[in-house]
Amino acid sequence: MSQQTLPVALTPTPPPARAAGAGRRARRARLAIAAVALYVALVAIALLYIYPFLVQVATSFKTDADATADPVSLIPNPWSLAAYEKLFANSDFPLWFLNSAIVTVCVTLGRVFFVSLAGYALARLHFRGRATVFAIVVGVMAVPGVVLLIPKFLVLNQLGIYNTYIGMILPLLVDAAGVFIMKNFFESIPVSVEEQARIDGAGTFRIFWTVVLPMARPALITIVILSFQGSWNELAHFIVSASNPALTTLTKGVASLAAGALGSGNQYPLKLAAALIMTIPVAVMFFIFQRRIMNASEGAVKE
Repeated sequence: MSQQTLPVALTPTPPPARAAGAGRRARRARLAIAAVALYVALVAIALLYIYPFLVQVATSFKTDADATADPVSLIPNPWSLAAYEKLFANSDFPLWFLNSAIVTVCVTLGRVFFVSLAGYALARLHFRGRATVFAIVVGVMAVPGVVLLIPKFLVLNQLGIYNTYIGMILPLLVDAAGVFIMKNFFESIPVSVEEQARIDGAGTFRIFWTVVLPMARPALITIVILSFQGSWNELAHFIVSASNPALTTLTKGVASLAAGALGSGNQYPLKLAAALIMTIPVAVMFFIFQRRIMNASEGAVKE
């Protein structure tokens, strides 16, 4: 009796191209899910950071009673401009704003000029002790500012510029971090770009002013932003450099509001309205120049 071989059912094998396509679609689906999860997490984190600012804006338009009853609500009930009216009509807030604007503009312009000069000197001029000077500049960056407050007060008082605009502005005109940034940027510019001007008879300052400084625009914008933000938000130096109420800046004024000035009660709308107005100039600067501050090394000519 002979055995018959039964046919074996074979499972059809998918073509390689079809299998590869299915694998790519699966990977794309996983990547899409991961991207969605990442965006959801980023939005949640952003809302976590933005929410206090939104509370600040909303509370500034509330009444004292509403702010006390529901301090974290984003909808004022009722809407009120009483806090802003009190700030501008019944307080020295306009004077504080003016003082901060004067000091900030002077400090920003002066710091940009002086740190650029110092950075160029350390990057290009060869003189004895240059390495030591730069080491001192770097060392100053490591010194906490609070330890210099009493010496600042003593020096300003001894020079007779305490309670003056000069005393508020002069110590802020040079910043070690700014010198460090400008020196590193100038060193990224090849010396060859200055040779033609030197052959034409240009002096050191003219080469700095007409050739090198225009090439340092990204670094200059960075210094402008950092100087504006630092001097606008400065508090400790203004406390030790002036006690005259006519020289009160926004930071000192807002700090006095937080301590309970201009009335009794919590005054949440008044305090947050002042803080909101104080935030606007710095926020505008960052929104306008945020790309510039992130690309401080852009624009240097590479060899």
